[in-house]
Order: sequence, then structure tokens, then C-alpha cells
Amino acid sequence: MKNQDEFLKQMENLKVPDVNPSQHQQLVKMAIMNASRSAALGLWLVILPCYFMICVFLYYYFHPNTNWFSSMFGVMIQLEKVPYINYTGPIVLFILPVVCIIINLLSIIHVGVKQIDPNRRMAKELNISIRLKLWNIILILISLGILFAFLAFAMTENISIKN
Repeated sequence: MKNQDEFLKQMENLKVPDVNPSQHQQLVKMAIMNASRSAALGLWLVILPCYFMICVFLYYYFHPNTNWFSSMFGVMIQLEKVPYINYTGPIVLFILPVVCIIINLLSIIHVGVKQIDPNRRMAKELNISIRLKLWNIILILISLGILFAFLAFAMTENISIKN
């Protein structure tokens, strides 16, 4: 019982910290997007390019004798011939991963600017903090891989050796 009485006395003698509500609002870091929502949206933005790249990899390296891969490539070739739909390839392989990167970066990066000294107007502090959310970082890395693969393909496809 002695320990319990000492504990209660210590709790009664604790000082409550003073909190200034106006300063507290300046320190609150708000995310532009929710991390779990952006991870779910980013997953959907990455699935289509990953699916296409996996199909291309399987088609060219394992040479399967199925009509599924050849029909998918036939659809993509036919879409390139239509005048208003010929941009679907770059949208799928470039725009969707870029949107995924932007959305996931907005959900994990917080930026705040506050004034250090009220007497000096130009003295400001820039705070950049990054929350380590595993799924958001994985989706950013996958999107960067897709962009790298697409840009490497586009660059090597357009390089020609002239004699």
C-alpha cells in the first residue's frame, strides 16, 4: 500500500503543461492526401502498366503459343492506327506511373514554413518531413521502374546507326 500511496501523491503533484492553441495550429502537419487512400489509388494506377510489361516479357522471353498474348498485341497495334486513340500506349506506360508517383509523394511528404523571429520578417524556417509508409514507397519505386523501362525502350527504339 505504501507504493500505491506514493504513486497517488506523485500524480497529484504533477504539473500540467501550458499549451498555446495558436502556436499548436502552426505545428500541425496536414497531409494533402491520406496515405492509405493514395496507396490504393496508386496500386490501381500501377497495375495496368505492370500487367502490360509482364505480358511483353512473357511473350518475348518464353515465346508461349497462346492466342492471348498475340491478341493483346494486336489490340495495341490496332489502337495505334486509330487517329484519336494512338496515345493510349504513352498514357498507360508514362502518365499513369507519373500520376502514381505524384499522389504517393503528396501523401508522405509534409512541408511547413514558419517564421523564426517575429522581429525579423525574412528569417523563416522550412520544415520538410517524410513519413515512412511502406506501401507508398514501394509504389513510388515500382512507378519509377516502369518509367525507367519505358524511357529506356523509347530511347533505344529511336537510336539508329547511320552508315
